[in-house]
Amino acid sequence: MTVLHTARLRLEPICPAHYDGLRVLNADPLVQRYIGGRPETPEETTAMIARVEERWRRFGHSWWSFIEPDTGELVGAGCIQHLGHDPANEHEIGWRLRPDRWGRGYASEAARRMAAFAFDSLQAPSLAAICHPENTDSRRVMQRLGMCYRGEEQWHGQAVSVYAIDAHDFAAARASGAS
Repeated sequence: MTVLHTARLRLEPICPAHYDGLRVLNADPLVQRYIGGRPETPEETTAMIARVEERWRRFGHSWWSFIEPDTGELVGAGCIQHLGHDPANEHEIGWRLRPDRWGRGYASEAARRMAAFAFDSLQAPSLAAICHPENTDSRRVMQRLGMCYRGEEQWHGQAVSVYAIDAHDFAAARASGAS
């Protein structure tokens, strides 16, 4: 399992040691507003950790916890996974942050690092990101990553906005310093 680093975050594969921080993150109604609609229960957090650990073993990628090295606090989470959890689909990138860390650039910073992992280590030909159509903050992170709007699609039983970027465009954005 791969630990990633950014200037301000350590991205650790989700594991049982992250339970308390994930409970705070995933039980927050503001965090869940666009991704689940309701706070996650303790049992759902435990089950999520088990699913994520299995995906790490099976695929070599899944969800990371975002840890602030200075504080040791879990401040968010993000993933590289397959859209719809189906390996036949393209890779998806996603993120969520505690509201007290919004507006600091953490999502963009972590997204750039996770995308680099997907393209460099997994040799993913492209990445997609999905969000609720009203989630303007998440759309801005996608755009900062160099992703382009692909349209509205159905995923996880709901209509979502889909953004995508291919490996060539990501490499070009990275070379220009945009990503």
